Amino acid sequence: MHAFPLSWLLTAFTLYTALLFFVSWLTSRKADSGSYFLGNKKSPWYIVAYGMVGTSISGVTFISVPGNVLNQNFYYMPLVLGFVLGYVLIAQVLIPLYYKMNLTSIYTYLEKRFGFFTYKTGASVFMVSRILGAAVRIFVVVLVLHTFLPEGSVPFWVVAFIFMFLIFLYTFKGGVKTIIWTDVLQTTFMLLAVFLTIFSIARAMDWSVGEMLSEVKKSTFSNWIDWEWSKSTNVIKQFIAGIFITIVMTGLDQEMMQKNLSCKNIREAQKNVYTTSITIVIVNYFFLLLGAVLALYVSSKFGGMQGIGLANELGEFTKAQTDKLFPTIASQYLGLGVGLFFIIGLISASYPSAGGALTSLTTSFCIDFVGFNKRTDLSELRKKRIRQMAHAGFAILFFIIIVILHIVNNQAVIDLVYLLAAYTYGPLLGFFFFGLLTKYQVKDRFMPYVAIASPILCYVLDMFGKSYLGFGFGFTILIVNGLFTFAGMYIFREGKVKAD
Repeated sequence: MHAFPLSWLLTAFTLYTALLFFVSWLTSRKADSGSYFLGNKKSPWYIVAYGMVGTSISGVTFISVPGNVLNQNFYYMPLVLGFVLGYVLIAQVLIPLYYKMNLTSIYTYLEKRFGFFTYKTGASVFMVSRILGAAVRIFVVVLVLHTFLPEGSVPFWVVAFIFMFLIFLYTFKGGVKTIIWTDVLQTTFMLLAVFLTIFSIARAMDWSVGEMLSEVKKSTFSNWIDWEWSKSTNVIKQFIAGIFITIVMTGLDQEMMQKNLSCKNIREAQKNVYTTSITIVIVNYFFLLLGAVLALYVSSKFGGMQGIGLANELGEFTKAQTDKLFPTIASQYLGLGVGLFFIIGLISASYPSAGGALTSLTTSFCIDFVGFNKRTDLSELRKKRIRQMAHAGFAILFFIIIVILHIVNNQAVIDLVYLLAAYTYGPLLGFFFFGLLTKYQVKDRFMPYVAIASPILCYVLDMFGKSYLGFGFGFTILIVNGLFTFAGMYIFREGKVKAD
């Protein structure tokens, strides 16, 4: 074990951030509103596909997925395989729809299909989901970065402010065009951190690649399938949930689709989606492989989690402790190089999440609430100022939420915020599926109430299932949420729309 030098940490952080800003400068020199929102529809599909790996894998995933192998083996993989089918549906159904309607904000579809209130509700649901979800992800990353500093040397709020200020600066002018190209840089360093850690552990254990894979295969960690129906990790639940999670968190999410819509045409956007689906499977497998290798390394060298101070006297550990497995081993036991790449990899996995959230929230605010695509009374200069103020406003909001989460410092509260973000995606699923699968119009003014009632009913149902039936919905609660929304829209349906 060795102490991680603060000077090296600051140097690595500074050099990486400088490189990021250089790429940002290159991509934003001639930026305009078209570049900010859709990259002038000139983004190469293969660049978008590669960069979206970094966007899909947040800092929370970077930290949690490897450590979670200790508790859930490779049960995450059926969920990942479900992602693939979800991406296929996005490519075949949603991409053609968005391009045909020439959308900048995908929630504009809801206005044309159902009306004002459904449209504003859908856009509001996205903003709440993205703000809460991204804030928790950023908070976890800032918390890890803060732990690398000498205790008491720098206040948490200072680290949070610097992190958000840097993200604000590098996305301020270029928007989605900058995000797409910096995603490439960030994905590369994130993957390097994973591969370098796996290589370093294999060398420390004196394994060849074949021996390492053999050891993982012989261990219990490599088990992919959980048939226990009552558990949230059940293979069928995981696979089905993976389909709908991808549809909602990619196909119905402004941040993710904004990058797809920046491609030149439908065909290139579809190529991007198909490529991303395959890459995501491969990358997630390596994250799980890393988790298994970490577990075997800790068991062999330290006798388990207790040996590195991440378990109690009985060898028991919580999820919060498994989340510390990767950071602890990478930064303290595998040498300076691995530690530096871990820090850069963590930052690389976090910048896209925060930067993409800022850009997509600003886009949604400008298009869905200010009405950039409708209002003729706004000059380009006025639009630019509104966009910049919105961008700054969301950055400040993220900073405030992160500081509040740190002050509260309660894992239950943090989990609740993340749970709320997950629950709010359900109404989007119901809105879009009702529009795509039926020809009915709805009583538009009732849709905000439907969007509020559905998550509440889901929460009550999930609590009842766990308390009285021993059954947890897990990620499939998203599907139930969408079904409740769909049912509510059917109850308040009106006559059928004319064929378009």
